[in-house]
Amino acid sequence: MSQPLEIISLSNLAFAFIPVALVFFIFAQWSISSKRSLHALTRMLIQLLLVGYFLGFIFESDSVWLVGLILIVMIGFSSSIALNSIPIAKLTLIKSALIAITVSGCFTLLVISQGVLELRPWYQAQTLLPLGGMIFASCMNSVSLVGERFYAELGKNVSYQNARNIAFQASMIPNINALFAVGIVSLPGMMTGQILSGISPLIAARYQIMVMCMVFASAGLASALFLILIKDQKFHLKNKSNGA
Repeated sequence: MSQPLEIISLSNLAFAFIPVALVFFIFAQWSISSKRSLHALTRMLIQLLLVGYFLGFIFESDSVWLVGLILIVMIGFSSSIALNSIPIAKLTLIKSALIAITVSGCFTLLVISQGVLELRPWYQAQTLLPLGGMIFASCMNSVSLVGERFYAELGKNVSYQNARNIAFQASMIPNINALFAVGIVSLPGMMTGQILSGISPLIAARYQIMVMCMVFASAGLASALFLILIKDQKFHLKNKSNGA
């Protein structure tokens, strides 16, 4: 019988930075700037410590309004970030991104939380927020990929239907590759975390199947809905992009 992992002390956590220090040593030896990497590492530390503290407060509060507010914030930020890689003004596409991510993400979250997990109450923060984060992040990445590829294809004078199909296929590549690789090349985050905490690998596999399905579905639905919503805008946006 496997034994659950002990709580990691701060002194033990420091050991995790030994291989990190070796990477920065390589940066220095090869005369490569490590400023961006150091900035990213520092932000990671601050963000995770703050999130850990903040989530602890949210889990204890058990407030439907607070959970709802956080989900709305997730949707808002994911919609804005998704448009960063698209060479079109954000304000032009933000409505389409918001609708695509909200509808696709909330539908998938509803099916998973109430159909698969049967959460009671439905706003159980400890489960709903991590799942919502994964789903909305999947929607965000998918919309970003599909939008960037769609407008790139339009720039080549490709028809809407062909541009749509090419963009949709491209946006699904990461998720399809993940389906092929899971269990053979990689053990994804949720499954790994549960196994490390002492849960049976068979039970962990069920949860990971749920996660893979919800990520794949939310990505595909968000991409498709976004492409449908921007169909009538394509010619105006294309001309605007070319004239820039």
